[in-house]
Amino acid sequence: MIKIEFEEPTIEICKCCNNEIVKLTRFVYKDEDAFAIYYLKFTKGHEDKLVTGIISIGDWGTDDEPKNRFAFPFRIWVDETDYQVGLMDKEESPWKQDLLGSILDRKEALEHPWIDEVFHITDHIVTEDKIVIEYFFD
Repeated sequence: MIKIEFEEPTIEICKCCNNEIVKLTRFVYKDEDAFAIYYLKFTKGHEDKLVTGIISIGDWGTDDEPKNRFAFPFRIWVDETDYQVGLMDKEESPWKQDLLGSILDRKEALEHPWIDEVFHITDHIVTEDKIVIEYFFD
């Protein structure tokens, strides 16, 4: 069972359109242990509603070098009936920090043994993260 700790959003202003850019940081616990972190980013007021994110899974319970962490960049959008999640290549991701561990390309991510955990977390994002839900259905 996982539990998500929701931090307050960070708001910036988009230089091209003056709309709000919302950045979210979330901590994920599995069986009460630090398990993952994810970052989300979206811009209010854009015609296409899209959330860009990255999930980093691994040794988050230590301050050690992130050699046992892997990061999975993704997008979330809504079609006529449901949420959709698609993995991205690392070059498309706005996150590049070493802290996240090895950032995987789409093909690597799909073959990674933790990919089911990634989609488990994204399922929780679209059902529990109120700021994301409000963005898509505002």
